[in-house]
Parts: sequence; C-alpha cells; structure tokens
Amino acid sequence: QVQLVESGGGLVQTGGSLRLSCAASGRTFSSYAMGWFRQAPGKAREFVAGISRDGGRTTYTDSVEGRFTISRDNGKGTMFLQMNSLKPEDTAVYYCAASTVPAILVLTATAYDYWGHGTQVTVSS
Repeated sequence: QVQLVESGGGLVQTGGSLRLSCAASGRTFSSYAMGWFRQAPGKAREFVAGISRDGGRTTYTDSVEGRFTISRDNGKGTMFLQMNSLKPEDTAVYYCAASTVPAILVLTATAYDYWGHGTQVTVSS
C-alpha cells in the first residue's frame, strides 16, 4: 500500500500557474503508474494526466494538452503537475492516484488502486 498526499493548490487568476505535488510514502514509488484526476462540484471525476513508472511516457486529456505537464521524481517519491495558462474551467479538486496495473499508462479511474484526498484549485474569472 502507498499513501498519497497532494499539495500546492490555491487561488489563482485566469492565465496564471500552479504546481501541484503528490508525495508518496509506504512503498516503492517507482512500482506505480501515476495519474492526476480532478473533480468539479456536481461533476464526475475526470482524468487529467498520466505518467509511466519511469516517467518516460505521459498522456493528457485534450482540455489540458499543451498547458499542463506531469512529471515525477522517483528518488524523492513525488509526482508533479505543472499547470500553466489556467482557465476557470480548471477549477476543481485535484487528486493524485497510483496504479498497480501492468500497463505503461493508465487512463481509467477504476484501474487506480490508491488515491490522495485532493487539493483545491480555484481559477478566478
């Protein structure tokens, strides 16, 4: 089992940037494919970005492609989401997640085994 804790959320203006962090503890971090999800009030949880175990492959949902960058530092057991050119539509609680599925990239929430409790990101209009 791995425990995940998100940080770095906050209130920013449209066009601003935030860097989210997800700190992992309890097991070997590099054993997991990782991902970021978000959930806005009244909406379903949405896949945002995923990264392979070695960090060599990444994937993004269309709405954040070119604006967000997912990365990981396996030595420090930390995953990041750099969010640039933020829009009000990005407002949500952002969750990090870890998957034991033997796949390079994991895009579905049901395939993730461990979740953090989320960090709030609010983008003002």
